[in-house]
Amino acid sequence: MTEFNEALFKTKVDNIFIKIHNAIMEGSLKDVKHFMNEEVFTKLNNYINDLALKKQRQIYDEVNVKSSFIKERKVVDEKEVVTVGIFAKYMDYIIDIDSGKIISGTDKKRIEKSYTLVFEKNINTKTLGLNRKCPNCGASMDINNSGKCSFCGSTFDLYNYDYILTSLTKY
Repeated sequence: MTEFNEALFKTKVDNIFIKIHNAIMEGSLKDVKHFMNEEVFTKLNNYINDLALKKQRQIYDEVNVKSSFIKERKVVDEKEVVTVGIFAKYMDYIIDIDSGKIISGTDKKRIEKSYTLVFEKNINTKTLGLNRKCPNCGASMDINNSGKCSFCGSTFDLYNYDYILTSLTKY
């Protein structure tokens, strides 16, 4: 297996977790799509679309990763697979978009939830280096921001370079 910095990886996972929850609240996954595979994207996008059809919005207020830990790290079929457990704390409720009224959940008390996230990376991934460049035009990119080149608009395919989220399960 490749060199692995557990603390740095957990920080990245915590950040991605919060970004995904914020994207769900905003009703668009466009800025986090590059962190996940198509299956996870489709599942989350369907959830957002179902809410939109009902004129509802999911709210995750005061999202905080209380703790995260590596459950398992292994190699399967030329992929490095890292399973991470997360304990998160936040307010979780759904509002009616038109009235702003709470339909379910509460905005009065933070709850704790447990998650399992699975990340995969091809063993023979290309190196990103410190200066991440757009593979299309060569411009510098902030992959953690949106995964989209601000110069040419190309979407960065993180799958060929780094870990991507392949499973997100809430308990």
